[in-house]
Amino acid sequence: MAVYRRVLLVVDLTDDSLAIGRKAQALAAALGAEVELLHVVEFVPVEPMGETLMPSVQIEEELLQRSQQRLAALACELGLAGAQCRVESGNVKAEIVRVARERHADLIVLGSRERHGLSILVNLTEDTVLHSAPCDVLAMRARP
Repeated sequence: MAVYRRVLLVVDLTDDSLAIGRKAQALAAALGAEVELLHVVEFVPVEPMGETLMPSVQIEEELLQRSQQRLAALACELGLAGAQCRVESGNVKAEIVRVARERHADLIVLGSRERHGLSILVNLTEDTVLHSAPCDVLAMRARP
């Protein structure tokens, strides 16, 4: 009996995503688990009287499209070309938990950054996901 059958790999598409993805992929391979990749785009409201001439909807669509391309490229680089790659938009923390529930994930893998000073008081994504997730959560350290 496999402990984990479906691993949800959450990436922010920064330079750390490849290293975290490699560890998650190795773990999933050792367990015989399926990996699904998730990236969440959280839009910052556009200033209503800003100088932009491009409608915010068009900007959002382009961001989602670019994110999908980058996520697919990351999956290929990890040897997960056949894996499901999802790009969602909304609150990062809520979307991770929602997708984990929807996809019946057994394990959520995400990156964790070291915090110092006042940043320790901030409720970061990995903290919220840990306490809200319907499954186990593995926070892997990003590079120092």
